[in-house]
Amino acid sequence: MAKIIVNGEDQEVQLPVTVSDIIKQLNVAQPEMVSVQVNEEFVEREEFETLQLNEGDSIDFLYFMGGGC
Repeated sequence: MAKIIVNGEDQEVQLPVTVSDIIKQLNVAQPEMVSVQVNEEFVEREEFETLQLNEGDSIDFLYFMGGGC
């Protein structure tokens, strides 16, 4: 097992694992609307299936919301 950080919390995962795998494993809400950062760099949606995560990586799921007055 390997440790990664997901939205600031430690998670144990079995490597190899991709961004897409993590989205599925964690049942990320609205996966079609989420933006992903790995180690503070945005990941293109086309890379979700192929980008392998490594021990110690930090992954953040971000949702951009519109609004205002």
